[in-house]
Amino acid sequence: MSELTGPSQAVLVTTRAVIEDKFSTKKITKDNIITIAWHMNTSSSPQLYAISVGKTRYSYKMISSSRVFAVNFMPYDLKEKTIKCGRVSGEHIDKFREAGLTKIEADKIDCLLIGEALGYLECEVINEIEAGDHVIFIGHVLRSELKEQDHRLYHITGDKFTTTKRLES
Repeated sequence: MSELTGPSQAVLVTTRAVIEDKFSTKKITKDNIITIAWHMNTSSSPQLYAISVGKTRYSYKMISSSRVFAVNFMPYDLKEKTIKCGRVSGEHIDKFREAGLTKIEADKIDCLLIGEALGYLECEVINEIEAGDHVIFIGHVLRSELKEQDHRLYHITGDKFTTTKRLES
């Protein structure tokens, strides 16, 4: 189908949740990253943004619990780090450390942002829609920031990616 629909921008979605430690009775705060190519702007008033997350993913459980997520728009030159974040579960590892990404606290939600991102959306979940083996989380955008215009990362299929070329007017 991607031959018909074309490339989709690959983003890193971050989330934070308080979870029960499996080895003790303590509750711990856990941060995670998931690579997503199915996301979209859904409304301009109020500003809403939707992401689709597989029900078996660790990030699904975290977003369901915390009710927040941040969308981090990644540059093309961080393709390998973006792929790495999509290949392993964050349940037992720190994806920020494993991928070498910088942690920045979000302003409006209890969540981390990625320092290397071109920009961010900080979202609070207002609705969930069942979509087969995925859930579409609809978030109210509480804050957005574009840090820089650069070549964004677009997923074609499998390990194939492309980018945009900025045209001068």
